[in-house]
Amino acid sequence: MDLFKKITVLSLEQATVLPYLTYRLAMEGCRVIRLEHPVYGDPNRLVGDSFLEGEQRMNSYYVGINAGKLAMTLNLGDPRGKELLLRLIKQLDADIFATNQLPKNYDKLGIDYETLKSVKPDLIWLGITGFGPQSNEAAYDPILQARGGLMELTGEADGTPEVVGIPLPDMGTSEHCYGRLMKALFVRAMTGQGCRLDMSMFDSTTSWLTQPIPMTVSFGKHITRRGNTHEFFAPVSVYPTSDGYVYIAVGNDKQFQALSNLPEFAALKKEEYAKNAGRIAKVKNLNSTISDATKKMSTEKLLELMRSIQVPASKINSIAEVAKDPAVAGKLLKAVDPKTGFELTLAPPPFSTPFLEEQGFKLSFPPRFGEHNEAILGKELGMSSEEIAGLKTEGVI
Repeated sequence: MDLFKKITVLSLEQATVLPYLTYRLAMEGCRVIRLEHPVYGDPNRLVGDSFLEGEQRMNSYYVGINAGKLAMTLNLGDPRGKELLLRLIKQLDADIFATNQLPKNYDKLGIDYETLKSVKPDLIWLGITGFGPQSNEAAYDPILQARGGLMELTGEADGTPEVVGIPLPDMGTSEHCYGRLMKALFVRAMTGQGCRLDMSMFDSTTSWLTQPIPMTVSFGKHITRRGNTHEFFAPVSVYPTSDGYVYIAVGNDKQFQALSNLPEFAALKKEEYAKNAGRIAKVKNLNSTISDATKKMSTEKLLELMRSIQVPASKINSIAEVAKDPAVAGKLLKAVDPKTGFELTLAPPPFSTPFLEEQGFKLSFPPRFGEHNEAILGKELGMSSEEIAGLKTEGVI
């Protein structure tokens, strides 16, 4: 299946939200060309450790979501840079143009939908913003978590709000955009028509509040952080063992009955705990009793007991342990630097794709800053090496 190999994506991208989206498209086999300013570039290139000796703008934080792409530099503040972008879109027959610039920069940089559509009528244009195309308010992931309610829902009940462990507003928006782009590609295949797509990170973030909003607005509940417990089910929490911690999730009364029937948990066999509502009402005492029992057992012993009664439970794994999990280890992506031989290990994809299988779950190494300027401008746009050198000297690329 080579359909996605025929899709070309030009992406004026930086940070996380758009690079993760185009990384997902690269996993499908799309040709992704990331565009960066020739001086400033993507700030994330400078975050984390510098792991390639003598090289700049290839730091560890950048490489995690940029494998499988090409990279060009382009100064869209220069009229010649704007002209080059139009040539790229037309001559490369670009299918998608995406940006996470502020809306006030669309016209200034010549990346607005109408301008780009004029040279490629069936172009699919995507603009990702913090709060919609009408707003120029900058948005970082933790700010969206704070304003969008995620921090209110995260942390201990008597503690301060905390950020979620992964950047959900960033990556959640990326996934929503992925779905919208797939729909747009389908519509274009059926009708021949391109379109403009606008995606608000704030809209994406608040769309995850599928229980908190109706519970709050329609049913008058006060939904807030509860640590490791659950608002509507008990016992659901992290419990100590003699050598670590285990998360146990009892989802119904039948499972709780099976738990309380175990000799190790005989102290739970009380009438007041028979129904979920009773357990929720006395969740602190309930969890204290469970912890008294679990801390006398090893992690493996507790997991064996939970498996024996089919109650979901898991050891709290470190990231190193997750990477070694048999269900994960064989799905980790790899990218080898042809210049140094360094092998980069990347997170597993959310699902396999024909392209990844064909490539043996290997992607090209994350591109260096402006790495593909000469190849694309020279071989595909037909520019001479002198012209390219002149553009570089004059700060256009």
